[in-house]
Amino acid sequence: MKVVILAGGLGTRISEESHLKPKPMIEIGGKPIIWHIMKIYSYYGYNEFIVCCGYKQHVIKEWFANYYLYNSDVTFDFTKENRMEVHTNMAEPWKVTLVDTGLNTMTGGRIKRIQPYVGEESFMLTYGDGVADLNIRDLEAFHRSHGRIATLTAVNIGQRFGVLEIEGDGSISRFREKSNSDGGVINAGFMILNPEIFGYIEGDATVFEKEPIERAAADKELMAYPHNGFWKCMDTQRDRQQLEDLIAAGNAPWMRWEA
Repeated sequence: MKVVILAGGLGTRISEESHLKPKPMIEIGGKPIIWHIMKIYSYYGYNEFIVCCGYKQHVIKEWFANYYLYNSDVTFDFTKENRMEVHTNMAEPWKVTLVDTGLNTMTGGRIKRIQPYVGEESFMLTYGDGVADLNIRDLEAFHRSHGRIATLTAVNIGQRFGVLEIEGDGSISRFREKSNSDGGVINAGFMILNPEIFGYIEGDATVFEKEPIERAAADKELMAYPHNGFWKCMDTQRDRQQLEDLIAAGNAPWMRWEA
């Protein structure tokens, strides 16, 4: 199953760095957060990625183009042959497709644009700024068990984001913006979507979290996978520092590949 990562937004709330690079390329622990996200999936055997690029897409493309060089020991011999020798290959078992989905395209439009790369298959979808200690295999098993079009991962995080209303059988009846009375079960990303979801998206101006998700919920085609473990979205510099502190302390729950 392919993994689609939304990496085209401006990241204005972490603008101290996002004026230089896309938000998914902001580093924690010396690596871009998109690398951490890909390592989460790769740990569970999902190694084919489609990255929806937009803002400063060249930074993402150049980083992946040079990934082999960045992660290997190299000798440059300028004395005779102007030769490069790679001593240690630290490459990942990844196939990465970087797609220009437009500068101002909304999230739904970005998903619609990568349809030719997904084909008529179910696919995973996540945002390029959140990490979790989520068992991706269990998420896939849950999605296959219920037969609906879409599954999203639900976490309880207070009142910062849009709110999910979940029925007793786990289906999502409504997706709405937060209010002061909400306890805060939210969409943490880490979604699985069947190809029928493309029929819910009109075009570039479609915000995936609005009409497509709301329609899927109204049609009883959206299910919630509850995650009670660690989840963190790098929305601000404070969030980034919290993630950095966890890595520095050797207590980053999402980095299971380090265990």
